[in-house]
Amino acid sequence: MKDTLDPEKEEARRQRAKERRGRIVTHRASNFDDAEQWDLEYWQSKTSQERLSALVDIRNDIEKVERARHAHERQHRS
Repeated sequence: MKDTLDPEKEEARRQRAKERRGRIVTHRASNFDDAEQWDLEYWQSKTSQERLSALVDIRNDIEKVERARHAHERQHRS
């Protein structure tokens, strides 16, 4: 059974999603070197605080994935 959000929470979720879409930056690289150059320029254009914040977010995401994987493995042990 899927949990449903009340209308206020659903609207808040939609607003956060809209804001995220506005922050997403993309690039279609023509080759590996192009991707590397774009990545370098992108991160150099960010402040130290933005780079650190991104690193913390990535680490938090990795920890969430690892916790979920371990929980899944515990549930499915023979």
